[in-house]
Amino acid sequence: MVVEKRKADESALVPVNKKSRNEVVASSSKNKAVTPTTTVRTSNLFAPIMLLEGHEGEIFTIEFHPEGQYLASSGFDRKIFLWSVYGECENLSVMTGHTGAVMEHHFSPDGGHIFTASTDHTLGLWDVITGQRIKKFKGHTTFVNTVQGTRRGPHTLVSGGDDSTVRMWDIRKRNNVTSINSTYQVTACTFNDTGEQIFSGGIDNDIKVWDVRKNEILYTMRGHTDTVTGLSLSPDGSYLLSNAMDNTLRIWDIRPYAPQERCVKIFSGHQHNFEKNLLRCAWSADGSKVSAGSADRFMYIWDTTTRRILYKLPGHNGSVNDIDFHSNEPIIVSGSSDKQIYLGEIE
Repeated sequence: MVVEKRKADESALVPVNKKSRNEVVASSSKNKAVTPTTTVRTSNLFAPIMLLEGHEGEIFTIEFHPEGQYLASSGFDRKIFLWSVYGECENLSVMTGHTGAVMEHHFSPDGGHIFTASTDHTLGLWDVITGQRIKKFKGHTTFVNTVQGTRRGPHTLVSGGDDSTVRMWDIRKRNNVTSINSTYQVTACTFNDTGEQIFSGGIDNDIKVWDVRKNEILYTMRGHTDTVTGLSLSPDGSYLLSNAMDNTLRIWDIRPYAPQERCVKIFSGHQHNFEKNLLRCAWSADGSKVSAGSADRFMYIWDTTTRRILYKLPGHNGSVNDIDFHSNEPIIVSGSSDKQIYLGEIE
């Protein structure tokens, strides 16, 4: 007997695959949401997993706005995309101006600006509201791999590049305030909490700690056996997270009177590969979790206390280059070489 099928409503959610009937897909015009029906929701995302598409090249850098309403992504296509985190994750603006790939970008602490480092040898300062570039910083003589800003006080930037220099910039001026010779190409750098020290990592595997006022090395943290690709300061400013091509993620104690052996935790599981991408790393807002980019197409999240892998999340079809944790909700974002961005909620 053939029973005539009841026609589905136009807005009905359609089962994806035969194997698991509890997974359904809701599709907006451009960005797709993947939502299991039985999931207990932990965030205000439109769906537990959101897929954002629009980039025309590999995504190298991604970050949430300090207030959490927006996120910015950029990479090989030289464009900086601003997205809404909530609702259907609409693309709000596209900022253009760089003539080379954008290697790293960050929001200013007040969220009003974005600063970028590019392979066109320049850094950019962008107004979030107008989408315009306000300043172009020139000084590096080749690719700029990394940029980071101070957390408080007069806003200063630090950048590092293939010209083996670490440079400091006052955003009120166009030229760099200081230039420090690091001997080897610099692939990652960041300030300490007070902005009095700079941490830089490069192809010599070491993390150098510089005194900003004297422009000299205070001490060197050794342990990685391959290029350092990402550095991230903990929310409380006491620890530094580093990702390196030796397939380890390390936490270093950077407090003034810490013992000489500053490496306190080593995490493993993620992978770097022949692509040699600069895979970044990040802390959760409370410091209880860390995450890192991985070339094996998975996104890893570790518990900082137990060093256990809490999540190994699939979805991407290319190297996961950058990740970020939301400031006040259990949401993570990842940008990949497959030109896609995944937003997801965790427990």
